[in-house]
Amino acid sequence: MTFKPSHVHIGTDHAAFELKEFLVGKLTEAGYQVVDHGASTYDSLDDYPDYCIPCAQAVVAEPGSLGVVLGGSGNGEQIAANKVKGIRAALAYTVEIAELARLHNDANVVSLGGRMQTHEEAWKIVETFLTTDFSHEDRHQRRIDKLTRWEDEGSLG
Repeated sequence: MTFKPSHVHIGTDHAAFELKEFLVGKLTEAGYQVVDHGASTYDSLDDYPDYCIPCAQAVVAEPGSLGVVLGGSGNGEQIAANKVKGIRAALAYTVEIAELARLHNDANVVSLGGRMQTHEEAWKIVETFLTTDFSHEDRHQRRIDKLTRWEDEGSLG
């Protein structure tokens, strides 16, 4: 059975505004319940933390959901999302990286650069991320547990 998140939270700044609009359409068409955290209009002076952090907070607040953050390269957006406790955001430029982010790292947010691939390539990356479940292999869970312990206690164990 294919994994399917309860909701998909999405956020972007101006640099990937068109990509976000495209992905919201594709996600809705594919039957996902999408929560759009903005930007709601194109503004060349907006800042990605204003959209990516609320998007990541919503993912943490709603277990079973996943997130998509977008920007020019995806780097800053991934960093912003990862500032939220409980987020494991992965920057993915390929389908393989998106798949491994879920399989091995149980990533709950994927970050993409709107200037790094076509809209169709981005859709394939997002679709792979959303339909891949965590492997639950002991070695991967152990590593995630160490990261969680570091986040919670400042200790690796």
